[in-house]
Amino acid sequence: MRIFVLSGQSNMAGRGGVHHRRWDCIVPPECAPCPSILRLSAALDWVEAREPLHADIDTAKTCGIGPGMAFARAVLPRLEPPGSGIGLVPCAVGGTAIREWVRREPLYDQMVRRARAAAECGEIEAVLWYQGESDTESDAATAAYGGNLERLIANIRADLMMPQLPFIQVALASGNRKNFEKVRKAQLGINLPNVVTVDAFGLSLNEDNLHLTTESQVKLGEMLAQAYMSNFLPATW
Repeated sequence: MRIFVLSGQSNMAGRGGVHHRRWDCIVPPECAPCPSILRLSAALDWVEAREPLHADIDTAKTCGIGPGMAFARAVLPRLEPPGSGIGLVPCAVGGTAIREWVRREPLYDQMVRRARAAAECGEIEAVLWYQGESDTESDAATAAYGGNLERLIANIRADLMMPQLPFIQVALASGNRKNFEKVRKAQLGINLPNVVTVDAFGLSLNEDNLHLTTESQVKLGEMLAQAYMSNFLPATW
């Protein structure tokens, strides 16, 4: 099984279709369940992946459509050998700053613990990371963002004992206007081996002007899939 860790904050957890704290329960075809795509539950059991992927992880908020299922469904046909399955490991929690994703903090430790449990059933292919909106709220957090992101990548790789682990991050589509471009600049400026950035700028947002719509989440999932396939899959297709 090919395993992908989904982490970050609310736009990775998914708020597509969420309006006034209620999810509309509309699942587009690109995010429909598939027997070959599994999800690691909060109890560390493999179950068929169904939206919302993060419902038992990001429990304090209402979850909707995120990019994970669209990503998995786009990647699945390209995997060799045919019939290879995908395991998604949801870890994202809304409203979190990058300072909460450090060693010995609950969110980071939970992510590593879940990734290690998943790796018992397959190979971790990549971490998909979408976070940073919360860090636009503080000048100090904005200034430190680039260094903190590089440290996060290094720590994940070290703690999973995978020094070349692919890390695909998303540059922000939304955030506090004052610091939005500064955090994006830090994200787009990351230059580390096996780190790829997908730019969400311009994707449509919910009425809160913060969270991606369902349609945008589908598009983002497909963009993440293309980034993974272009950079990390053997060119056999």
